[in-house]
Amino acid sequence: MVKMKVHSEKKNGIIDKNIYGHFAEHLGRCIYEGIWVGKDSPIPNINGMRIDVIEALKAMKIPVLRWPGGCFADNYHWMDGIGPYENRVKMINTHWGGVTENNHFGTHEFMEFCELIGTEPYISGNLGSGTVREMQQWVEYITSDNISPMTDLRKANGREKPWKLKYFAVGNENWGCGGGMRPEYYADEYRRYATYLRNFGDNKLYKVACGANTADYEWTEVLMKNAAKNMDGLSLHFYTMPLDWSLPKGPSVGFEEKEWFDILKLTLFMEELLTKHIEIMDKYDEQKRVGLIVDEWGTWYDAEPGMNPGFLYQQNTLRDALVAGINLNLFNNHCDRVRMANIAQTINVLQSVILTEGEKMILTPTYHVFKMFSVHQDAELLETEMENTAYCFGEDKIMQLSVSSSIDSEGKIHISLCNLDPNHEVQISCELAGENKNKVSGRILTADQMDARNTFEDQEAIKDTSYEKATIVNNQIQACIPPKSIVVLEIA
Repeated sequence: MVKMKVHSEKKNGIIDKNIYGHFAEHLGRCIYEGIWVGKDSPIPNINGMRIDVIEALKAMKIPVLRWPGGCFADNYHWMDGIGPYENRVKMINTHWGGVTENNHFGTHEFMEFCELIGTEPYISGNLGSGTVREMQQWVEYITSDNISPMTDLRKANGREKPWKLKYFAVGNENWGCGGGMRPEYYADEYRRYATYLRNFGDNKLYKVACGANTADYEWTEVLMKNAAKNMDGLSLHFYTMPLDWSLPKGPSVGFEEKEWFDILKLTLFMEELLTKHIEIMDKYDEQKRVGLIVDEWGTWYDAEPGMNPGFLYQQNTLRDALVAGINLNLFNNHCDRVRMANIAQTINVLQSVILTEGEKMILTPTYHVFKMFSVHQDAELLETEMENTAYCFGEDKIMQLSVSSSIDSEGKIHISLCNLDPNHEVQISCELAGENKNKVSGRILTADQMDARNTFEDQEAIKDTSYEKATIVNNQIQACIPPKSIVVLEIA
C-alpha cells in the first residue's frame, strides 16, 4: 500500500500548456510523407497537408510545434522555401540520410499547418551556417506589417497579413551539429544575433538560447552568467538512450525486462538533470524569469531493420508510453522553471505520436499518454506527498510510481500515476487535503505485453480506456494501479 496526500490548498505554480509541445524536423519521413504529401496527392489533404494528421493533432490538443530542426535548422536557409514551388531550389539534407528535398514545405506551409492544428509555431533559426541579417529578415518576413522589402515579399507570396510568432530559438545544438562552439563563443554569438531580432508591431518574441547537452552544467553556467539578461528561455536536450553514443541503442520491440528496466532507469535521470540545471539558473535568475525549454527529449533506439538508418524510424510501445508519462510528470513537478518541452518527434521519427505508411496512419501509445495528460495543461500544480515503493530488478531498483497532481479552472483535480513495475500492481490510498470531493473517474493505458504496440494491421491493439478501479469516501481515494500502466484520475 502506497500512502499519498494531495494538498489542494498548496498550489505550486501553473503547469504551462507548452510542456506538452512537439517537434517536427526535416528528418526521414516526418515532414515529407508525415505532414506534407503535396496538393496533388491521392491522400486527402488541405493544401498538401494530410487531413488525418491534422485531425489527430487537433484532438491531442498540441499546444506548440517546433520546426524546422534540430540539426537541420542550422543548415536551413529560409528563402529557399518560399515562393512558387517550381522556383524553389532543391537541397541535400546532409544531416539526415543525404536525401534531396524540394523545399515544398517552407515557412508559409509550416505557419498554415500550425493554424490548421490550432498550435503556436516555434521556429529555430540558423545561427550555425546563416547570418544575422538572414535571421533578422526571417522574423521581419513573418511578423512585420510595415512598409519594407520583407513585408512586400511576403505579400507577393500570397500572405497579406503578418503571422503571430512568439517563440524563436537562436540556433540549435551549437555545441555540436550547430557549429561545434564553446559556450563562451556561443554566448557572444547569441547576444549578437538576439540584438537584431526585432519586435514588429505588437508581435513580441520569446527568444530561446541554445542550452546544454544532457549533463553539461558548464554550458548552463556560462550562458546564464553571460547572456541571461538577453534571453527568455534556455534549452536542454536529453534522450533516453545510452549516454555513450558508441554503444548499441537497443531494439524498440522484442526486448526483455532488463531492457525495460534500463530504459526507465535512464529516463529517471531527467530528474537529476532538471534539478542541477535549475540550481545553476536560480543562481543567476532568482526570479525565475528565464524558462527552461526542454525542446528535445524522448527515446532513441536502433532504427527499424530495413529502414534508412538516417531516418531514425522506430516503433513505439507501452515502454515508450511509460517514458512519456514519467517525463511529463517530472516537467509538471518542475513547472516553476520548465516552461516548454518538445518531444522528438511528431511523426515517423524517434518517439513519435503518429506513424504513417502511405495512406495509412496509426496513433502510438505515446499519443494516448499525451491525450490523457492534456488535462494538466495550464492547471495549477498541487503539492503531493507520497511514500513510494521500489521496483527491483536483480540488485538494482528504481521507484515504482511516478506521480503529479493539478487542479484546473473548474476545480477538478487530476492525478497522473505511472506504475513502472511490469510485474506487480500497487494499491494507493490518497488523502485529499483542503477539498470536499465525492466523485472519481479515470483513464488507463496498459497491455499484457511490455512491447505492446499498434501496427498498420492492428491499429488499436493498445489505447486508453475507462478506468473503474478507484473509489472515494470522505476525501480518501483508494485505487489499484495495475503493472506497467498509466492512470489519470479525475476527482470532482
